Amino acid sequence: MVTQAEKAQRFKALHDKPGCFVIPNPWDAGTAKLLASMGFQALATTSAGLAFALGKPDGAGRVTRDETITNAHAIVAATDLPVSADLEDGFGAKPESAAETIKRAAAVGLVGGSIEDSTRGGDKPIYDIGQAVERMVAAAEAARALPFPFMLVGRAENYLHGHPDLADTIRRLQAYQEAGASVLYAPGLKTREEVATLVRSVDRPVNVLMGPGGATIADLAALGVRRVSVGGSLARAAMGAFLRAAQELKDKGTFGFTAEATPHAELNAAFD
Repeated sequence: MVTQAEKAQRFKALHDKPGCFVIPNPWDAGTAKLLASMGFQALATTSAGLAFALGKPDGAGRVTRDETITNAHAIVAATDLPVSADLEDGFGAKPESAAETIKRAAAVGLVGGSIEDSTRGGDKPIYDIGQAVERMVAAAEAARALPFPFMLVGRAENYLHGHPDLADTIRRLQAYQEAGASVLYAPGLKTREEVATLVRSVDRPVNVLMGPGGATIADLAALGVRRVSVGGSLARAAMGAFLRAAQELKDKGTFGFTAEATPHAELNAAFD
């Protein structure tokens, strides 16, 4: 049995050593087990994957903190890998909400988690930088109070909300770094040049969402990226296969989709 403290140390070590590692995003216990069986070193939850599995839209504040923490707990319990969580905006505008979310995340076995500066809907999609920093400070204080290293991710959401301003994004991430974030993340960067500029502008490990401009893991590693995640793309890929299979069944009355289905015995073995 691997303890939470051991997982935390392993997770921190992945960020401290040279090179770049992939942290894929399962959305339930089953997908977590499958990814662990393939040899990945750590996992991260996905707010989009969870929202879609619950039949809700992503990014609209429809998934609750309780639902997020319960899902994360199931993923943590499924494997011995370190798990980080997408904790959205900390589920509240006040700094106290972000701090409480970090405490609840740690209580279910998580060893990392992200707090973003998106307001999760409304007319003003991004928190003012002052408020965003206050929330990050509170989250960092809660993380530092834990008896193990908790990798707190500061997320700047400009690019996901129609504001692709690299200078402001870097300014925000530098502020989150000073506030105590362990890892920095700006999902939605479009080019390798933007990634390289961000990496040069901060002194914390940088997480990148897949490969902007068609970049590979090797390309991102060469730019100094420490961690690469895939967000909800694995969940969307699975749902895409499901929809194509269902469409074939409805429109053609055929079962060709079964040729690409993972064998029942193979899944049974993976989950045993």
